[in-house]
Amino acid sequence: MKLKKNIKPGKVNIILKLFFFYIFFLFTNFLTIANAATEKKFVEIKILDKVSSKNSELKIQIGKEKIFKNLSIKALKCKNSEFDDNPEITAYLQVIDTSNTTNDEVFVFNGWTFSSSPSIKPFDHPVYDIWLTKCY
Repeated sequence: MKLKKNIKPGKVNIILKLFFFYIFFLFTNFLTIANAATEKKFVEIKILDKVSSKNSELKIQIGKEKIFKNLSIKALKCKNSEFDDNPEITAYLQVIDTSNTTNDEVFVFNGWTFSSSPSIKPFDHPVYDIWLTKCY
């Protein structure tokens, strides 16, 4: 006597595939949310005019270019550290001096800058000094 089964083998495969697709979907959404939490949208920097000794705050949207007097500043990435005891803010900045008519240098500064130690890769300009303050 043969026993009848309630579930056909094809139905089990479909249910398993749907289950694994659902788990994969949840996992990829979790990764994008976690990545979005570390990647920020705005950078806030302070600019010191060495001639007049005045500070200015500048908020720059990631990926956008902002003009400050004769400097063109673009922020490409910005991240806050995940450690709460000693927060570190890092940003990738590109700075062009528009008053420089000779095209010897494309960028005055092109690289990562750190809020806790800006002297690792210093911004070297005769008139302005830039340092990173916030990333949000």
